[in-house]
Amino acid sequence: MAPGESEQATAIAFLADPATHGGAAVQRFETHAALVFVAGERAYKIKRALRYPYLDFSTLERRGAALRRELQLNSRTAPELYIGLQALTRGPEGALGLGPPPAEPDGVLEWVLVMRAFDQADLLAAVADRGALDEALVLQLAEAVIDSHRQADVVGADQPNRGGRAGAAAVVAENEVDFEARPDLFAAADVAALHDATAEAIARLGPLLDRRLAAGKVRRCHGDLHLRNLCLVEGRPRLFDALEFDEAMASIDLLYDLAFLLMDLDQRDLRPQANLLLNRYLQAGEELAALASLPLFLSMRAAIRAKVAAATEAADPALEHKIRQRALAARYFVAAQTYLRPPGPRLVALGGLSGSGKSSLARRLAPSLGPVPGALLLRSDLLRKRLYGAEETERLPAEAYGEAANARVYEAMRRQAEAALAAGHAVLLDAVHARPEERDAAAALARDRGLTFDGFWLEAPQETLESRVAARRGDASDATPDVVRAQRGYDLGALDWTRLDAGRPLSAVEADARQRLAASVDSP
Repeated sequence: MAPGESEQATAIAFLADPATHGGAAVQRFETHAALVFVAGERAYKIKRALRYPYLDFSTLERRGAALRRELQLNSRTAPELYIGLQALTRGPEGALGLGPPPAEPDGVLEWVLVMRAFDQADLLAAVADRGALDEALVLQLAEAVIDSHRQADVVGADQPNRGGRAGAAAVVAENEVDFEARPDLFAAADVAALHDATAEAIARLGPLLDRRLAAGKVRRCHGDLHLRNLCLVEGRPRLFDALEFDEAMASIDLLYDLAFLLMDLDQRDLRPQANLLLNRYLQAGEELAALASLPLFLSMRAAIRAKVAAATEAADPALEHKIRQRALAARYFVAAQTYLRPPGPRLVALGGLSGSGKSSLARRLAPSLGPVPGALLLRSDLLRKRLYGAEETERLPAEAYGEAANARVYEAMRRQAEAALAAGHAVLLDAVHARPEERDAAAALARDRGLTFDGFWLEAPQETLESRVAARRGDASDATPDVVRAQRGYDLGALDWTRLDAGRPLSAVEADARQRLAASVDSP
């Protein structure tokens, strides 16, 4: 028996015993590194007495330090869940008990983190599994991640970190060693190919990664940001269970932290949610150039998930568990390879009078365009509000829609599109595009870079446009039926974009647009 296992077995038996909790039933939850016992309104967490290549909880001292750090980190993002650290000790007559940490730790058998229990149905993984991760919740989740990143401490190049070129290379080197240790799961040729492809990406992106480190974009992040480490507290998403055992592993590029969540959503077939999350995150800061690094970061995250699945498979002899973890390891390894081969950038623009359904169609199309998790969606209504420092649903004055203001909005939209296209990402423009010069400028963005361009003009009967606009609630657009009637007088000029009958159901409009998009990619 390894050092500490005997004492931990005693702790496990104590925490699993209903008598310890006044007779309340006890639920036991396990991860590859921790055990959690839930009784009534409280949860009791201990670290497993084990050692992996990437973490070491083999001593009581290390487990206590990890739990103290976990309490400190997560009290910032989920203060409602974290109560405090307690010590399991044996009294003078041999009775076990939980209480405040003693002045001298010699008598401690195990360190226990006490938390507020929550319903497992409130884990965002469970919310996603039952199809309830809707747009409103994703936007709230995005705000929680944005807030976490804003509060995160900046990490300098002189501090232990996994940022910049060197940090990424260190992660990849560790992954290769761990993959090579499991030839039964990962073929040597595949491991070598993944390593070479990742090394090439790091070499190509190295200057960008180093600039981000120098610019303060490497911070002490959550580090383990996926749906099982997010839960609803009073109906709102909270980040919990941040990576606590290695400061360097959690001191990472902000986009690398986000990439874990994007990858998790994508692997759960929730790319629309991932696209919405990324777009909301990008609205909050100047991160467009960093999109070039996203395929690399997604691949690194999938590779880590693959090796963790492999390690977890080895830790449990149950056949069903082994089959499930081996399948996960294989799937994530393939994903790590695939993310490094993203489709190239492309530009799609939607135009049409107010109420024609541009934004609804844009949200349907964006997730399937370009690299995972889909296109940068630039909506003129949102850009206008940000340029004027207004809230999304705050109505702007008439002068915000004058000729000069419109020119400013379209210029900002094109400037952001240029940055994303240069980073290798896809872009979808959502604006009226009533003037021929506005449509020509959009097409030129793609033409000047030798990229695929598709422009769609949505049109619908006047009464349909007016009724749709009148029915809007909580939307960024300030258009009214009067605005729609005024737009009838626009001189649209020659329309060379693909016309779509937007008076039909959205699914039919989407099908036509997708057919055209597929044809434009296939055409020479």
